[in-house]
Amino acid sequence: MALDERKGVWKSGKGKGRHTPKGRQLEDQSWAEVRALLGEGPRRRDLLIEYLHLIQDEYGHLSASHLRALAEELRVSMAEVYEVASFYAHFDVVKEGETPPPALTIRVCDSLSCELAGAQALKQALEGGLDPAEVRVLRAPCMGRCDTAPVLELGHHHIDHATPEKVKAAIAAGETHAHIPQYQDFADYSSSGGYAKLDELREGGDFETVQETLLASGLRGLGGAGFPSGRKWGFVRAEPGPRYLAVNGDEGEPGTFKDRFYLERYPHVFLEGMLIAAWAVEAERCFIYMRDEYPAVIEILKREIKALEAASKVEPGYIELRRGAGAYICGEESAMIESIEGKRGLPRHRPPFVAQVGIFNRPTLVNNVETLYWVTRVLREGGEILSGVEKNGRKGLRSYSVSGRVNNPGVHLLPAGSTITDIIAAAGGMLEGHSFKAYQPGGPSSGLLPASMHDVPLDFDTLQPHGTFIGSAAVVVLSDRDSAKQAALNMLRFFEDESCGQCTPCRVGCEKAVKLMQADTWDQPLLAELCTAMADASICGLGQAAPNPIRLTIKHFPDEI
Repeated sequence: MALDERKGVWKSGKGKGRHTPKGRQLEDQSWAEVRALLGEGPRRRDLLIEYLHLIQDEYGHLSASHLRALAEELRVSMAEVYEVASFYAHFDVVKEGETPPPALTIRVCDSLSCELAGAQALKQALEGGLDPAEVRVLRAPCMGRCDTAPVLELGHHHIDHATPEKVKAAIAAGETHAHIPQYQDFADYSSSGGYAKLDELREGGDFETVQETLLASGLRGLGGAGFPSGRKWGFVRAEPGPRYLAVNGDEGEPGTFKDRFYLERYPHVFLEGMLIAAWAVEAERCFIYMRDEYPAVIEILKREIKALEAASKVEPGYIELRRGAGAYICGEESAMIESIEGKRGLPRHRPPFVAQVGIFNRPTLVNNVETLYWVTRVLREGGEILSGVEKNGRKGLRSYSVSGRVNNPGVHLLPAGSTITDIIAAAGGMLEGHSFKAYQPGGPSSGLLPASMHDVPLDFDTLQPHGTFIGSAAVVVLSDRDSAKQAALNMLRFFEDESCGQCTPCRVGCEKAVKLMQADTWDQPLLAELCTAMADASICGLGQAAPNPIRLTIKHFPDEI
């Protein structure tokens, strides 16, 4: 007798039998909507974050039914999709029974430069003057526009020197999309000799000669690490193929906006440098990871990559543009690679290093945007444009992102040995009525230095003896009207928000530090012990550098704590 003919084997009627699989059920309508968004394109697991962006952009949030449908379409678990969607700040996950967010979101930057410019008062005014059912107001980390603080993002439209009146006018006019600035496009760039160096190298260039030129110029990684660029290329080239190239465009260090400055003006200088680097390491594909806070840059790169493909400079699909989703940790190269692979941006344990085991476990060259910008210029104009500039015993040029209490904030290209006195002078001096008190030499990771240290060259290797570093050269200038204690608290709140949560010293340490720093008087021995634990035991640079604002404030501003 067959099993299905035997009495009692199969449940019928109101029994305890399950009619559907466990978990959320697939809804036909949501599945159809997800399929329509994905279109005829590939269903690749590494594109998960791109697919989540499609849904978020279309519906304003990520519903549980859409996440379930996406999991079905990609043939992965719902848990896998959910953990990625819930990791990134720019995705709004809405479960069953929850109210979706309003159609319009305002993100008010509250990093140090914007806080100095009145971001908190701006946020409070917006919360009190707008209907929360129509517009959601959130605090957000640095948007890379510190020179025009305070800044907010209305949808994908950035409002510089923001006021409630400007915001209401933009809402009334429906200005919620990115404004594309004027820039040098492919036609303009190629007509002035652009891509001639790339063509020359592809036809018969010698890698060793190119490497020597870069090393002689003194070009180092400008994302913060400062590793000699030509040497890194050699390490990756020596590994067995296939090899990849990844561009770290996740310029999330508060106070930094140099990469955006170059990309919004000269994108092809960067793109040619990237393709030269890809030629040098014989990369099979290039990935550009760009932060979601730069919608105008993303649109520019989309257009110009298409122009490169149309001009047969690259094969279609050779350059993949990946959009971040609001996670500072993805500026760490291994976390960025995890994100490129469609995962949570959790830093990897090293070794192995990404030059050996990077994207899809293949050798990967990771370079910063500005580094590749200078690759093109060095190879076209000669290494002397860097090595021929000398100041205070240092050679080269640095793009200082300057903001805070100065008259002319912005990107200032100065000799690498410039001091804070030189930088403030280049930025038009201090604001009227303000006296120079302190400065960040390289974003919150570098902490605060006092005005008395005005003669230290701001370059690689010159600041380490003082317990700090230049990093990405994000200089924020404070005046006598500012509190070093409050500035340090602002920096630690940023690290608390942006910790990926993977390791306990950073996850718990940042939270504990914020609580201790809110006291009227700091418990200095306990904070010092906490700083040591975080610096020694954290997996990546975020937790290792987070104690710097605490240590340097205790050292240089003891009267405030």
